Amino acid sequence: MANKSHIKRTGRIRDKLKRINTERFRLTIFRSSRNISAQIIDSKNNKTLVSASSVSKNKENKKKADKSLEVAQILLKKALEKKITTVYFDRGGYKYHGRIKSFAEVIRKGGLRF
Repeated sequence: MANKSHIKRTGRIRDKLKRINTERFRLTIFRSSRNISAQIIDSKNNKTLVSASSVSKNKENKKKADKSLEVAQILLKKALEKKITTVYFDRGGYKYHGRIKSFAEVIRKGGLRF
């Protein structure tokens, strides 16, 4: 269960991003202790356009950092197929380091702008 300060920080970040970025889609990320997932969301219509996750039926022993890179590549491929080129990055209250940072770098190198 998330503590109150994490919930407040997440809400504060998300509210500010929604006010500033009205013309772009939102790239949101969720990180658990074992997996990572990401979605590109149209905040105006409240619809998920593209999603990718490291949760799979075949259990492979991969490092968590490798899983985040794999999810970023899958999400990038799907986004470019739907001709999504600009998004804003909602890190969901997570600090910008480690798996979150490597995920964002792969997305930027692939051609998605935020």
